[in-house]
Amino acid sequence: MTAPDEAASTAGVRVTVAQVEVSRDHAANRDAVTAVVREAAEAGADLVALPEYASGYERRGVGPAHAEPLDGPFVTLLRSLAAEHGLAVVAGMTLPGRSPQRAVNAVVAVGADGEVAGVYRKVHLYDAFGSRESDTLEPGPLDARPLTFAVGGLTFGVLTCYDLRFPESARRAVDAGAQALLVPAAWVAGPLKADHWRTLLRARAIENTAAVVGVGMAGHGTTGRSLVAGPDGVVTLELGDGPQTATVTLDPAAITRTRAANPSLANRRYTTAPR
Repeated sequence: MTAPDEAASTAGVRVTVAQVEVSRDHAANRDAVTAVVREAAEAGADLVALPEYASGYERRGVGPAHAEPLDGPFVTLLRSLAAEHGLAVVAGMTLPGRSPQRAVNAVVAVGADGEVAGVYRKVHLYDAFGSRESDTLEPGPLDARPLTFAVGGLTFGVLTCYDLRFPESARRAVDAGAQALLVPAAWVAGPLKADHWRTLLRARAIENTAAVVGVGMAGHGTTGRSLVAGPDGVVTLELGDGPQTATVTLDPAAITRTRAANPSLANRRYTTAPR
């Protein structure tokens, strides 16, 4: 891992962490995404990571009213920006569900060519700490393969917010080839919540010998505090709770070295391969 202020020429994959504040106004959110992607391009980023629900959010709950299809205005914008600037973009959004009463909490990955590289549908809905996502959302299928995609010399895997509390979500992505984990989130604030967020991100890095990029949402009672940890759990970037962007370099060679020194993945006695 390298510090966020090192030169863009440093070998590795440049990732811009875009901790934006998201509102219920979808057009305003698209304007915010456009601004941060342009900022990332100026910083020499290879990948821009946006939070969960980046297309539209409100604290009382997100459901079908915020849903739009993959050929709707949000993903269309992501594809246009990715192709224009030659970088990948990952962002949370809300897709239509199988019935009009339900939507899907999803993360879409768009490659630098402007094509959709994949979609992850959140498996673990946030029915905890007084919230009930399952009232308006349907979970992603348990038998879906993990979303992984390559940027530069690094393979990324995706999980979302509450998934972070379930180690098997991260492990399935790593077993599918991920060397780095992206965790878009709208991590709701509350007692010990910021501590849980930080601890869990570091734990997923250490136990999987993978870099972890946690991208929090700012505002609206969310925690923010985006964090990047190396495969040894060392934190190399940590933001506050307000809107902010920062660019870091992830070094694939550092992950390879960590996995050679600490072959815990190879030494497992219990394994669960992705189906």
